[in-house]
Amino acid sequence: MWKQLAKFVIKNRIVLLILLAGATIFMGYHASKIKLSYEFSKAIPTDNPKYKDYMAFKARFGDDGNTMVIGVQSKELFALKNFQAYQQLVTKLKKINAVEDILSVPGAVQLVKDSVTEKLEAARIFAENVTTQEELDSALKVFYNLPFYKEKLYHINNDGNNAYLMAVRVNKDTFNTPGRLKIIQAITKEVNDFGAATKIDTHLSGLPLIRTVVADRIQKEMKLFLLGSLAFSVLILLIFFRSISTTLLSLAVVLIGVIWTVGITQMCGYQITLLTALIPSLVVVIGIPNCIYFINKYHTSYLQSGDKNESLVNMVSKMGVVTLFCNITAAIGFAVFAFTKSAILKEFGVVAGLSIMVIFVISFILLPSVLSFLKAPGKMQLKYLYSKWITNLLVRLEKWVFHHRKTVLGVTAAILALAIVGIAKLKTVGYIVDDLPKTDIVYRDLKFFENNFKGVMPLEIVVDTKKPKGILQSSIDIRKIGAFQDSTLAMLNSVGKPLSVVDGIKFSYQAVSQGEGDATYTLPGFGNPLADLHKMIRVMQIKKQENHMDAKDSAMMKLLGSFVDSSEQYLRISMSMEDVGTEKLPLILDTIQKSVDKTFDSSYKVTLTGTSITFLEGSRFIINGLKESILWAFLLISACMLYLFKSFRILICSLIPNLVPLVITAGIMGWVGVPLKPSTVLIFSVALGIAVDITIRFLVNYKQVLPENNFEVEAAVKNTIKQTGLSIIYTSLVLIAGFVIFCASSFGGTFSLGWLTSVTLLTATATNLVLLPVLLLLTSKKKK
Repeated sequence: MWKQLAKFVIKNRIVLLILLAGATIFMGYHASKIKLSYEFSKAIPTDNPKYKDYMAFKARFGDDGNTMVIGVQSKELFALKNFQAYQQLVTKLKKINAVEDILSVPGAVQLVKDSVTEKLEAARIFAENVTTQEELDSALKVFYNLPFYKEKLYHINNDGNNAYLMAVRVNKDTFNTPGRLKIIQAITKEVNDFGAATKIDTHLSGLPLIRTVVADRIQKEMKLFLLGSLAFSVLILLIFFRSISTTLLSLAVVLIGVIWTVGITQMCGYQITLLTALIPSLVVVIGIPNCIYFINKYHTSYLQSGDKNESLVNMVSKMGVVTLFCNITAAIGFAVFAFTKSAILKEFGVVAGLSIMVIFVISFILLPSVLSFLKAPGKMQLKYLYSKWITNLLVRLEKWVFHHRKTVLGVTAAILALAIVGIAKLKTVGYIVDDLPKTDIVYRDLKFFENNFKGVMPLEIVVDTKKPKGILQSSIDIRKIGAFQDSTLAMLNSVGKPLSVVDGIKFSYQAVSQGEGDATYTLPGFGNPLADLHKMIRVMQIKKQENHMDAKDSAMMKLLGSFVDSSEQYLRISMSMEDVGTEKLPLILDTIQKSVDKTFDSSYKVTLTGTSITFLEGSRFIINGLKESILWAFLLISACMLYLFKSFRILICSLIPNLVPLVITAGIMGWVGVPLKPSTVLIFSVALGIAVDITIRFLVNYKQVLPENNFEVEAAVKNTIKQTGLSIIYTSLVLIAGFVIFCASSFGGTFSLGWLTSVTLLTATATNLVLLPVLLLLTSKKKK
């Protein structure tokens, strides 16, 4: 059948090339429409309880991850000129598109009791245009006497070098567009200008900035690494084949494959995410070996027959089935992700699976068709087949296989034992700001806010009173919520000061009692503060209906809406926390949950949510999904191997060389301290696809030469090492060159992908050229 297909391709090469070119132009048109995703894909399925809780929270209170924070630390901030510059900074930031609101020291207000109406009115603490140092010092004294702002807008340090925070809320919809980078740059420019003018250190952080900067860097790096990977691969192909035409042909195969990949992504309705951005590089990884194996077979066949057309037919007939099954198994390794419930994994699985099968079709049509038009390979192009160092290496490997089998097995067992010890040390941990080097400005600025304000990562608690206007129920006690905040939340080391309607009531009560400092910043000991809150909300609603709301009323309404939903059923407690990682976060949440269970009775339903919670759940889901997918991929690939070779003995022999590289890679990760996280679990999928690819090529060749050697196993194994060893080593070197370039990344996950995959390639090459032949010899009779 494969010979007939080979003859069909060569006979109809012009038609097939025209069809391929037309289809590629069509896919290129769709690829040109691809968009980058400016919103983090859902790592957890939409029916997950944690996801539902978070979406319900956003529907009631808005997004919790749309606030940037600007920090300054100086003893001289309240020098008159510096503070005036700080006020100007607030004014300039408000003029930037997408900036909705700013909470800052210059904009801080106090509640003042009107002597006539006896109502509380909001009044600025600092005048809009402070003109004297005395005026500023007087206002500063008032500001420091209001505990409401402590640990929210300022943090007192023992050395007097205090830290101050400015919260900038940005429009979520505008921020999810390509223009978000310009917004970040505009905010950063104003902050840097302030720092340069006043000689005061400034720091920027917050999820909008972190997501924008990290996503932009990774996308830029992936483009550079794809080009670098291609450049390295082309260079090595040129050195091996000594032919510009053959190298350009191989490059054309993978470039067309990349165009199809991007086109498939767009036609599936997906956008380029941080995960799908890896697929073009994976297409190069799969496409280059296809080219090497096809061209190497063509050259060896031509060396034997001297007939170009016969060699092309032999190339397709011999390597077609091998390459097909290699690509099928590789596609299975990634396509199984499409069966998970995670949107980000599903997209990756669909696009990667389809792209890998497409690259086979492209190789199958383009290589024999174009080679048939080119001249027969000359001596220079075939020179690599006589490479002395490759020949010597294969001879040495052959000696190990036939004369040192016990040593091979013993060394393998020892390495596996060390790897298993390393696996026991392997940790599963991830961070929201993952993989950033400690010297990176984003990481250092985040640490500034963690050291002074206990972080910027949102953590939310929603108190459900179980029915509309529930805050008026006699069973709902605001003092119980206040005690929960003070005795539990405020005591957590890695969690910032909580903020809720409790603090608003304390703030109001302090103004009514005309007190100062911490002593009067408390809940009233009498009455029902929530009933008073309800009256205030009702007054605001009436004013809104009658269009009598002024700017102060609007601001108050917005503030109340941030902590009490419109139905007055849900109360919100908002906190920021450190990026403690998936190891410590469950312990913190467990502490909070235990306190919730102890403090609140059946009158309340308390839910923990926010970006920190969904991140933890998403990381768990991605890692577990990848683990399950790898298991299913292994089972499906085993079924393919069994179908291909129809022998349990061969199946067992093929599985061991594939397991060994995975175990060794996991062991190395444990020993060197590389944790399991979404960015590193992917290494195992890539490793599995590569190891299986090498195994299938070796075993299919073994199966093909076995009859030619009168079913003498030793002779067949010896010839298989000679025939496939060259192409396997060359392929591994090209792929290593393609992956090593990732080691230049500034992100830990990408760096790990580069060097660990390279190590896996070396291990897979060794196990398939040494361990696999040893297993075949040990489990086979001399004659079948």
